[in-house]
Amino acid sequence: MSFSAGDAVHVRALGSGVVREVRNADRYLVDIKGRAIVVSVDQLTPVEPVRRRRGGGGRDAAVSARVPDDRTAAAAGRAIDLHGQTVHEAIDTLDGFLNEMLLDGQAFARIIHGRSGGRLKAAVQQRLREMPSVRGYRLDPDNPGVTIVSF
Repeated sequence: MSFSAGDAVHVRALGSGVVREVRNADRYLVDIKGRAIVVSVDQLTPVEPVRRRRGGGGRDAAVSARVPDDRTAAAAGRAIDLHGQTVHEAIDTLDGFLNEMLLDGQAFARIIHGRSGGRLKAAVQQRLREMPSVRGYRLDPDNPGVTIVSF
């Protein structure tokens, strides 16, 4: 069986994750619980992504600023690591990632920008403020180098 980037998969003995990158010799880079792991194709089985129902109605100002404190819900979202990128590269990567999350029906996502410097974190949060599809965001209480976004 063959997988492509973005496919939801289950890795034997480790859990469910998302294919981030296809490598050679039937190997894949898979994100599982915020960690990237290289696995072979024989360890993977496909998983149907869970589609979340969205409530009707427009955005409420009180709801748009709310991000749940439930760490298990935030950890369930997919993540992107922007370390080592310039601000311009990171914003381009972030836009593509957020579009993918919206199309997949994800409720949460984690953006790993790092703690030092602050330019990347400030640019990411400014971009999140500009996006109408983002309901809210906050720093991860366990790691100030990560922003948790809700859609």
